[in-house]
Amino acid sequence: MQRTDWEQLSEPIRQAIEACTGPVYAATTAPSGKNSSIAALLETRAGSVFVKGLRTEDPRAAAQHREAAVSPYVSLLSPELLWHTEIDGWSLLGFRAAAGRHADYSPGSTDLPKVVDAVRRLALVWCPDLPQLKRAEKRWAAYMDHADLPLLRGDTLLHTDYAHDNVLIDGPTACLLDWAWPTLGAAFIDPSCLIVRLIHAGHTPHEAEACVAPAPAWQDAPPRSIDIFAAALAKMWTEIANTEPVSWKKAMAEAAETWERHRLHR
Repeated sequence: MQRTDWEQLSEPIRQAIEACTGPVYAATTAPSGKNSSIAALLETRAGSVFVKGLRTEDPRAAAQHREAAVSPYVSLLSPELLWHTEIDGWSLLGFRAAAGRHADYSPGSTDLPKVVDAVRRLALVWCPDLPQLKRAEKRWAAYMDHADLPLLRGDTLLHTDYAHDNVLIDGPTACLLDWAWPTLGAAFIDPSCLIVRLIHAGHTPHEAEACVAPAPAWQDAPPRSIDIFAAALAKMWTEIANTEPVSWKKAMAEAAETWERHRLHR
């Protein structure tokens, strides 16, 4: 997605942001990420603030409201949401800037146990059934037999989008970013979503499963449930890649299909 720099924003938008942050002394557009038109680190007297935004008419702006809704419940795992405002056709979120670097998912990376620990800690977080949240059995209904959908039901808060640039590593801990797709469902879903990302990063399916093995959500999951969800993820990513056949989406589809084959022949 093409980014809009601070200097390109209209005066009303900059004024609205500075009403929340105080005067902005410097602004740097974030180079990574795919889903926000505005993604900038702002330097202010009170500290650094990360601002992300989308046009309100953009269908993806609903993700801004989901992220704002879930933010109070994930404050121990994610940057604090300071404010949410809509002005001049933009939906804007302002977060306290988080320290760290994007996670390294490559085989042998020392980041991997930290990421899996974040998955473990998230599974312990309570979150009410907010209207903005999706339900797993509805979200993946198009990719599974109706009779199998109860396997995805649960009340665990799930992140579901474990792209490496949605995870910051700061010392011994991992911080989760970009809550565009918060979902309530069975706890094994998040480790499963991470597995496909790890295969995409170069792990074999066996290696990827070994990485997430310490998570109780993975240990406690019925193998059949994992098998069925692996097939659903493969169908989902294939549909995504067919709809928009850019290289990273096609690679994700290949990774998901690789994991599905592994589950079929284990």
